[in-house]
Amino acid sequence: MSISTVLEPPVVEPLTRSTIEPLCPDSTAAIPDDLTLYRLSLAQYHAIAAAGILNDDEPVELLEGLLVQKMTKNPPHSVATQLIQEALRAMLPAGWHVPSQEPITLLGSEPEPDLAVIRGGIRQYLDHRPSPQDVGLIVEVADATVRRDRGSKKGVYARNSIAVYWVVNLVENRIEVYTDPTGPVTKPDYRQRQVYGLSDMLPVVIGGQEIGRLVVRELLP
Repeated sequence: MSISTVLEPPVVEPLTRSTIEPLCPDSTAAIPDDLTLYRLSLAQYHAIAAAGILNDDEPVELLEGLLVQKMTKNPPHSVATQLIQEALRAMLPAGWHVPSQEPITLLGSEPEPDLAVIRGGIRQYLDHRPSPQDVGLIVEVADATVRRDRGSKKGVYARNSIAVYWVVNLVENRIEVYTDPTGPVTKPDYRQRQVYGLSDMLPVVIGGQEIGRLVVRELLP
């Protein structure tokens, strides 16, 4: 006589933020080339956040459908961000504001740039995030992130036709200004690049109009 064993189905714990662990705790580990990455849609990304799996303090942002870890900000990075924010606020015409590290909804991405110049008032965005047509300028302060800010981030902004993009390069003490984006082509990029050193006057162009100039030295820590 044979004896059969009935296996009880395993108990599946509900998925919560506390049960999610990083697949690879070592953030420096290379992604194996035999894996295919899955890209999230903006709707999926928002659903994950709404479920509480990701919260506002989570150090990630969505770039080209991928969750990308944000770098820890050191004091020079924070100082530069605040200096530029104050300088821009002081010169902007009415109808614009300067949020810091707030999400912007783009095609397949929702980056949180260090600074952005956004059309309209703050209360205008109670029920939605700014989109490309609302953006006059994006600023990324780059130290450990120089390669990313000049690479994948630049491509994301060019793809979405962000007219003016600054990389505040703390490594080389200069500000790189990218203009004339290609839009959504196979390899999006900016056609124009100008570099401003410490003693240079940096033009601030919003909505196609120069609204003033800033001394680069006064914007860096």
